[in-house]
Amino acid sequence: MAEPTAPRDIILLVDDSPEALGFLTDALEQSGFSVLIATSGQAALGIVERISPDLILLDAVMPGMDGFETCRQIKANSAVAPVPVIFMTGLSDTEHVVHALEVGGVDYLTKPINIDELRARIRVHLANARSAQSARVALDATGRHLIALRGDGSLLWSTPQASRLIATATGREDGLDSVIATLGNWMQARTTATTDRARVAALTFPPEGQAFAQEGLASLQIAYLGAMGADEYLFRLSAAARSEDERLRQAFGLTQRESEVLLWIARGKPNRDIGEILGLAARTVNKHLEQIYVKLGVENRASAAVKAAAVLRVE
Repeated sequence: MAEPTAPRDIILLVDDSPEALGFLTDALEQSGFSVLIATSGQAALGIVERISPDLILLDAVMPGMDGFETCRQIKANSAVAPVPVIFMTGLSDTEHVVHALEVGGVDYLTKPINIDELRARIRVHLANARSAQSARVALDATGRHLIALRGDGSLLWSTPQASRLIATATGREDGLDSVIATLGNWMQARTTATTDRARVAALTFPPEGQAFAQEGLASLQIAYLGAMGADEYLFRLSAAARSEDERLRQAFGLTQRESEVLLWIARGKPNRDIGEILGLAARTVNKHLEQIYVKLGVENRASAAVKAAAVLRVE
């Protein structure tokens, strides 16, 4: 029985020249790639709405929507934004190269295209894209609460855990948008800051003077981790319990983590939400609950919640 063949990488080739399309399609298919063809920027946008290619080869000079605007719109689509874009053009001035990189291109080839050079660059950028995707998947799988923004303050990507943490902790449907707006304002202030004090790399959400929609929910502590790329700025989120957890620690002789779990039990949160808020696995939350029951002298979460509420004077 023959072994199944590995799937071919998909290259989207965007060029308004039939001669260039024919030449490059033949060369790429002989190199083992599957090729999709678009003869305009608008056609390319239509294709990426339905199919996510592994790499895009994009002519810079086309009638109507040029390659620069096409790339900008591709990068604005979060579903295909990570796909590497290599520009191909007869333009070789520095300003055109800079423009190509500014709108999201990863590389720039001048025509006439050298096929050997093109193959080499394609393989390098496909390998880099796979490494980045593997890192993203690893972050998602390990439950890290991370958000990345562009320099203009717009969202580049967010791990599922970060999105769920924001929704759970804030209790607001627009929680993610509000956090992004806060971070965008902070980034602008940091850019224009003239003192080290104004560049402190930590924030609390909601900002002073604002409140969450539901009383008793945590504030979010947001740490700035730095620039990860030319236009990628990384933040780590965590939920900070209010001072009530200190009162629970003193009343029942709990550890800090046990008091945090008990506080959220008193707030009516299920184990899954508590795990999301505190960055804990469900099994770990259950282990803390077992110790909490022993220290409070109760047998279930309802009784634990009642005792915690009595300390906190929460109805």
